Amino acid sequence: MKYIETLREGERLSEIYLCKTKQVAKTKMGKTYYSLMLQDKTGTVDGKIWELSGGIDHFEALNYIKIDGDVTSFQGALQINIRRVRVASEGEYDPADYLPVSSKDIGQMYKKLLDFVSSIKNDRLRTLAERFFVEDTEFIKSFKSHSAAKTVHHGFVGGLLEHTLSVTELCDFYCSHYPILKRDLLIAAALFHDIGKTRELSEFPENDYTDDGQLLGHIVIGTMMVEEKIRTVEGFPKKTASELKHCILAHHGEYEYGSPKKPALAEAVALNFADNTDAKMQTITELFDGNAGNHGWLGFNRLLDSNVRMTTEL
Repeated sequence: MKYIETLREGERLSEIYLCKTKQVAKTKMGKTYYSLMLQDKTGTVDGKIWELSGGIDHFEALNYIKIDGDVTSFQGALQINIRRVRVASEGEYDPADYLPVSSKDIGQMYKKLLDFVSSIKNDRLRTLAERFFVEDTEFIKSFKSHSAAKTVHHGFVGGLLEHTLSVTELCDFYCSHYPILKRDLLIAAALFHDIGKTRELSEFPENDYTDDGQLLGHIVIGTMMVEEKIRTVEGFPKKTASELKHCILAHHGEYEYGSPKKPALAEAVALNFADNTDAKMQTITELFDGNAGNHGWLGFNRLLDSNVRMTTEL
């Protein structure tokens, strides 16, 4: 199989990929064409079907499709111009080849996450974390397999776990550097900050927004999930509950980025910085990985709000 991460401009392809999305569009001249996002476990690539006659069989989004086409480049990114397509038959492909998976060991990452749970000294905050990450088997299964985003960063199996662990590690460092921070509160907030994504996004291969995801968003969903579990912890302090929920509600930092509240606690500020740092560093990492060998400008990136390129080798 020719994995997407190995594709190079000028290659001719005859491969099976997961059709992640399919859109019907029109050129400036009014000609209808299909715009696709093709996916395997190594990433995604844009696909275009300019001629809809001939060898173009009917297919839908989330079908596994056999394509014949050519790898080209458009605005610094690879694109496949598809000449022929059909739905692949069962047995022609292994679904495991088409789900992007974290490059890090999921079991080892989860063990490190549980170490952070155990490190919380406050009994009630630790018990609350255990309600999710130790006792709730359905949540644990979903948390381990979920992505952290649809497309922007950590959009792969294990992505939510990888992002959460990274944010928690950054928060742990902040606590060692800034004594003003209350470690138990910040570590708990870091562990919980994106749990709403288990309900905001559907399971793979769809990895798309659910109705609750569209209507409520992961910040509100996650806050509701925490509130629900808090009710199971006897004697959980009301002020601690409010401070914890505030950190979750404010972790995007600004109203225009989806935060219902701006950070009003030092721990909320630290969580926002950690979340933003990991999201942006992962975004640029994935961008560079998807453009291996390209040392030119890679085009405008919405999350980074800039045109970017790799640093010159010293």
